[in-house]
Amino acid sequence: MRSNPSLNSFPKTKIRFAVGIALALCLCARTVAQKTAVAQKTAVAQKTAVAQETAVAQEAAIEPAPADVGTVPVASKPVGSKSADLKPTDSKPIEEARNDYLGRTLAKPMSHLGASWLIRPERDEEESTSESFIQLKLAPGMTVCDLGCGNGYWTLPMARAVGKDGKVLAVDIQREMLHKLRERSGRLKLPQIKPVLGEIDDPKLPTGEVDLLLMVDVYHEFSHPESMLWGIRRSLAPEGVVALLEYREEDPAVPIKPLHKMSKSQIIKEYEANGLKLVREYNDLPWQHLMFFARDDSPLEQIEPVAFK
Repeated sequence: MRSNPSLNSFPKTKIRFAVGIALALCLCARTVAQKTAVAQKTAVAQKTAVAQETAVAQEAAIEPAPADVGTVPVASKPVGSKSADLKPTDSKPIEEARNDYLGRTLAKPMSHLGASWLIRPERDEEESTSESFIQLKLAPGMTVCDLGCGNGYWTLPMARAVGKDGKVLAVDIQREMLHKLRERSGRLKLPQIKPVLGEIDDPKLPTGEVDLLLMVDVYHEFSHPESMLWGIRRSLAPEGVVALLEYREEDPAVPIKPLHKMSKSQIIKEYEANGLKLVREYNDLPWQHLMFFARDDSPLEQIEPVAFK
């Protein structure tokens, strides 16, 4: 009696099928394990990056408690400048990086690694930034500048205030900061924001066009203050103003390292030495001075500062 070939081959077919299924399951399991490992590594890297950003920001500016403050070397030794006592001219001053300027030790700039501190949720409560913004008195169609814009905490509301017919020149010397700004502003469709890569001694601004130039806790970090103030003064429109926010040196309760604070008298000394005069101030912020300067040949009237109480 002859055997049926189909019956003899059935068990082998079944075995091959089972083996194939088992191999497929093993491959799937390996793929899942690899993807899980990659995801875990990515999560750890992201947490580490956030922790580094926070640490850098805190080290740069926040005063956790009374602590020692040393000088931050910017150049190998302090470099003097004869033009500090002279009125600015049409020629850009020749200036090298320095450690101090007119009796003030210069601070080290904040790295882009600390940018997350600039957009911390509690910032408005701490600094009353919304009140400061009102004092800027921005209007549609203005050309304004956010000098030291960072990741755009101030740039974005400035763009909304000046509207589509206005312009916001967002200047920073760190490409990474401008990249972060583009990331935040890209989805908001604000074409009036014009990122500008500045230099340590040149804000790269157009001449005579800026109606308001804002600097928030950044001027004290300039390694070339004379050159920068020359470029700032040159950029102002005839009645243009500089709005300067700096943490109050006179107030020990402000929880910022002393190197990152400035007094009114020091600010006025440096600005008047570079052809800028005080035309307005606002003294009701919790942590900062808010002072407005114009060119010394501006028709805006100069005022005397109110003493800090």
